[in-house]
Amino acid sequence: MRHVIALDVGGTGMKAALIGAEGRLLHRARRATGRERGPDAVVEGILDFAADLRSHGIEQFGEPASAAGVAVPGIVDEERGVAAYSANLGWRDVPLRDLLAETLGAPVALGHDVRTGGLAEGRIGAGRGADRFLFVPLGTGIAGAIGIGGRVEAGAHGFAGEIGHIVVRPQGAACPCGQRGCLERYASAAAVSEAWAAASGTPGADAADCAKAVVSGDPNAVRIWQNAIDALADGLLTALTLLDPRTLIIGGGLAEAGETLFTPLRDAVRERVTFQKLPSVVPAALGDTAGCLGAGLLAWDLLDHTNRTEDSA
Repeated sequence: MRHVIALDVGGTGMKAALIGAEGRLLHRARRATGRERGPDAVVEGILDFAADLRSHGIEQFGEPASAAGVAVPGIVDEERGVAAYSANLGWRDVPLRDLLAETLGAPVALGHDVRTGGLAEGRIGAGRGADRFLFVPLGTGIAGAIGIGGRVEAGAHGFAGEIGHIVVRPQGAACPCGQRGCLERYASAAAVSEAWAAASGTPGADAADCAKAVVSGDPNAVRIWQNAIDALADGLLTALTLLDPRTLIIGGGLAEAGETLFTPLRDAVRERVTFQKLPSVVPAALGDTAGCLGAGLLAWDLLDHTNRTEDSA
């Protein structure tokens, strides 16, 4: 049975799947990333995981995977197939595509984790049918995926969609990127967690706890939540002005709060638009499977491109 390997590498864990034609899920697996052992060990773990997935495909379906798609965090040079930098994983300039292709004996597509998740949300998730969409997951940080006609725009240097580093509060909180007042310092799940832990006096409190306190009417929680929504709406307004998406897909940890987030966020964005067209603001549909499903789409896209090239030769 023809199939591809899909691998989503995260800061702490890896999700993988074998995916057949038309998106049929044939096998799923998870492993720890092992970042505590250093970047070389992470790369070795990825290669070992991929090799085991290849072996499983041979055993179960009689043939190895035809291709693989891999999503990784940080700065990714998709054209060269290089994982250029990841603060969480500690690597720099890892030729991951070539290493995996050698391990698997098959072509490999390498993608940025958020853009890959956005590809899946746009094609088979919450953005299905939208010719223009913006996918914004609100997690430890904030990034974005710009969807145009069934593909996701990487930009000239691989930085397209970095909405988390739009400055929404000039001279505000310092950001690790070197700027001050970046969106992700105010509206990420990590930022809300930090603010609520301090306000509640509970070191282990997180954004989900803050959302629960908002529902119960805690004034400090309401203040923190509204500050995050205001900052997010300010950042999104800039993105809407530049990109004019038809659908705005919000995912990540904060989106799990449901209408506690979406009702006031839709109101805040609506209040800010003037000449801009208001997009549909919807929750992501695929959850933490988006990156893995998107990696599978990258692999099938790679095969389709290869087949078209061979047919035209």
